[in-house]
Amino acid sequence: MSGSRCEDCWPSDSALDATWAAVDYAYPWSGLMARYKFRNEVAWASWFAHAMWQAPGASQRWAGVDWVVPMPMTPNRLSERGYHPAWLMTQALLAQGPRPNKPAALADGLVRLSDGEHQHDLPRAKRMVNPGLACVAHPRHATRWLEAHVMLIDDVCTTGASLQAAARALKQAGAAQVSAWVLARTPPRRGLGPL
Repeated sequence: MSGSRCEDCWPSDSALDATWAAVDYAYPWSGLMARYKFRNEVAWASWFAHAMWQAPGASQRWAGVDWVVPMPMTPNRLSERGYHPAWLMTQALLAQGPRPNKPAALADGLVRLSDGEHQHDLPRAKRMVNPGLACVAHPRHATRWLEAHVMLIDDVCTTGASLQAAARALKQAGAAQVSAWVLARTPPRRGLGPL
């Protein structure tokens, strides 16, 4: 599902203004993503960024974007894993993207407030209310958020709960527009409505 927009999957009160996914979270992407996130195969970040740039309309995604921000991790989670997957993808996207008018990245743009349970270990209903999703826009960047267009970067969107929490935090800090760009998304399940 190259370059699909995800708006049909969000509730009408979504904090996200636009969301794109390059592929469906299915074979072979699901296996490759597991290797990237849980087996320290960080070289996949560059390859995933390349796949995202190959999706239709990719170069237009930067239009008007002021800041690019990876989905946050707590220090504990970062210590457990040893690297930040969303930040590596953000760096790879910026390195491979168009040079003119390239937005700046803020590795610490968002701060995750607690660890909570791992999202991938929870069923959908619990993912939507996981206290570990809570985050805030970093106060160090308070003036940067005002009236800004912020692009969130993450590897996978399953329920969208994490992206929604991040977008709400940025809008509460004054961002005018928040978009998200992910490698893969879980496609809507037939007969069950959007995820």
